[in-house]
Amino acid sequence: MRTKTVTLLAASTIAVLLILLAILWPTVGSKKALFIIAGSASAVVLAILVYLLIHRSTSPILRYFSVQRRLSLSADTNLRLQFSFLRKVAGLPVSFPYKDLETATDNFRIPIGRGSSGSVYRGILDDGTVIAVKRIDRLTEQGDRDFRSEIAVIAGIQHVNLVRLVGYCLNSGGSHRLLVYEFARHGSLDKWIFNSSSDEQPQPQYLPWTLRVRVAVEVAKALAYLHHNCRSRVLHLDVKPENVLLDEGFHALVADFGLSKMIGRDESRVITSLRGTKGYLAPEWLMETGVTDKSDVYSFGMVLLEIVGGRRNCLLVEQEGSDPMGKRRRIWSYFPAMVVEKVREKRVMEVVDGRMGIGKEVEEEVKRLINVALWCIQEEGKMRPSMERVVDMLEGRMGVVEAPPQTSMMMPEFLDVDLIEGPASALQQLRTPEALTYSFSMTIVSGR
Repeated sequence: MRTKTVTLLAASTIAVLLILLAILWPTVGSKKALFIIAGSASAVVLAILVYLLIHRSTSPILRYFSVQRRLSLSADTNLRLQFSFLRKVAGLPVSFPYKDLETATDNFRIPIGRGSSGSVYRGILDDGTVIAVKRIDRLTEQGDRDFRSEIAVIAGIQHVNLVRLVGYCLNSGGSHRLLVYEFARHGSLDKWIFNSSSDEQPQPQYLPWTLRVRVAVEVAKALAYLHHNCRSRVLHLDVKPENVLLDEGFHALVADFGLSKMIGRDESRVITSLRGTKGYLAPEWLMETGVTDKSDVYSFGMVLLEIVGGRRNCLLVEQEGSDPMGKRRRIWSYFPAMVVEKVREKRVMEVVDGRMGIGKEVEEEVKRLINVALWCIQEEGKMRPSMERVVDMLEGRMGVVEAPPQTSMMMPEFLDVDLIEGPASALQQLRTPEALTYSFSMTIVSGR
């Protein structure tokens, strides 16, 4: 309607100008008449332009360009929204500014744990999402490799029992390297299976048997996925209870890929340096034969024994009696050797964590888990099952040979034995650091 009005106004203006020109031409002369007409025409044109600017949304031409501009902006916005949505659905990590993470963690005030390459802090994002922020402490070349390794590994894999990488922070100067993970409400597995309190005040929280079995199966599934279902096989190389997190429903989330290695499917061994946690390292780390996916199998077997027994595989204890000099001797109590002995004596239930109060009704399930664990910790890697087979055995789809070959249990030979000043006393358990790592490094070189 307004467009017709503008057209009618323009036509009327032209008609009026022509009539005015016809009247003024004989009266004032042709030259003055042209000046008057030109001035009037300019005023009319200016008025029309002002009208069009005021009502630009109704102008067909201006409206066309305005619509095209809005469509272009809308397309860009939609593209960004779609990309953001796809990133969230696909679980792709987001790059966070350092200041945002500093604010979220209240200047890294609440530590909740420590991984192999840095400390972990609790934080809350602006949208209320609770996160765990891992700050890489070692800013050396090794620390940089660990950081890039975690980004490359975790961002490229998705599994329900692997911790999800929400984002990361890597500033241009390299002085800040942070990884942002989903927050596991119940913390790490070690806090739920080990009794860290005294006998007089037992630890109130511990996992019941059914949840321990489920956690063991879920950890096995996560490792099987890393070994067999990724485009490039992934070796975790630091499987231990501290690296198994429990979410709100007590489901397992395997975490801390700081030591992970990605290897091609045609590679059988990986060349790396000796790193890891005492008590979980496979013998091949020390035998200079190179590490494989079977190294993770060994570590899982050690964790499985700890899940069943509710105690550390390697405990430093005081030996009864003393040497001639009056010093008490500290020795390592090796739980796998104790388990082998109890299995041989058919007293397997004696190695189960007594806090759970389970009995004969689950004895067969206990035997299955222990036998799977003993197969996993065979000293020869070729004797260990794959993680896929471990999952099948744990879930009962495949039978378990009840008598794994006996091993020499060589690992205690690599553990320290110290003497303590003071009088002899009864056998007393001494606590050891939960994440004690070897302080030396050794390069392993082997062919395929």
